[in-house]
Amino acid sequence: MNSTKMRLLWISSLFAALGLTACGSIESAAQDDCTSIGWEIGSKGYQECYKARLYERKLDYSLPPGDKPSPSVI
Repeated sequence: MNSTKMRLLWISSLFAALGLTACGSIESAAQDDCTSIGWEIGSKGYQECYKARLYERKLDYSLPPGDKPSPSVI
């Protein structure tokens, strides 16, 4: 491979890795929500907050009832 192709491959790999690390999980977002308002991890209030926020976030990212996912164009 020539250096231009290697450089393009390296740059695209770098952007892919950065894009994947920027995506957090629903669980970590729920944890961040509860710790940002002052709950300590392991306390009873934190556990209740975490379960509620996790449920809300899963609802936010789920499809409405009866809705079918459409195939990607790509």
